[in-house]
Amino acid sequence: MSALGFEIEAREGAARAGVLTTARGKVMTPAFMPLATAGAVKALTVDQARAAGAAIILGNTYHLMLRPGAERVARLGGLHRLMRWDGPILTDSGGFQVMSLASIARVDEEGVVFRSHLDGSAHSLSPERSIQIQADLLGSDIVMQLDECIALPAEPQRAAAAMQLSARWAARCKAAFGRRERQALFGIQQGGLDEALRRESAERLVEIGFDGYAIGGLAVGEGHEAMCAALDFAPAKLPAERPR
Repeated sequence: MSALGFEIEAREGAARAGVLTTARGKVMTPAFMPLATAGAVKALTVDQARAAGAAIILGNTYHLMLRPGAERVARLGGLHRLMRWDGPILTDSGGFQVMSLASIARVDEEGVVFRSHLDGSAHSLSPERSIQIQADLLGSDIVMQLDECIALPAEPQRAAAAMQLSARWAARCKAAFGRRERQALFGIQQGGLDEALRRESAERLVEIGFDGYAIGGLAVGEGHEAMCAALDFAPAKLPAERPR
């Protein structure tokens, strides 16, 4: 039984409108998520964000684990209490920041080793650690798998290797997440601009089984037209009845 409910209320072509039900409230989809990178939406209070129509907020795992620190957030009662936000929160896994900070990061099968952009201190982020931070320390409602996000355009072999590593990490994230009654886990489709890789990624994620799915690895240097072309085929590879 998923911790996340999703009902599609209308369709037009490939577009869908629905209701996402979490333990902390409902979200009408499609939805815009204000970004609270380090536990605050820039220039807005949470009341102002809510008044503007926000039903769900996005938190950033990489930045929160460095400052103020995931364990500190947990001691303060979790990210919802820190922000004074009682609605659902989705946290990213840290994979995008790893890509954007590639000059100070190293990726291998185990995970990522990187240096903080703040003070140069060394850190590691494995699939298991990403799940621990998001689910247990921050208390996210929707947790994202750790994935390897690469800059585009990329050689086909590089895109394939990143997709395959992300799929192996997805299985480890699912095992670490286990069964939870109030939190959900999303898998992230990778594969760059290659339709066959996007299909393979989706098939592997569906085999593992997630509460929802995300289309990852776009808007990373490939240009607007190439991104839109990928978005013409990538969503169709994912389960039609699940949120994405």
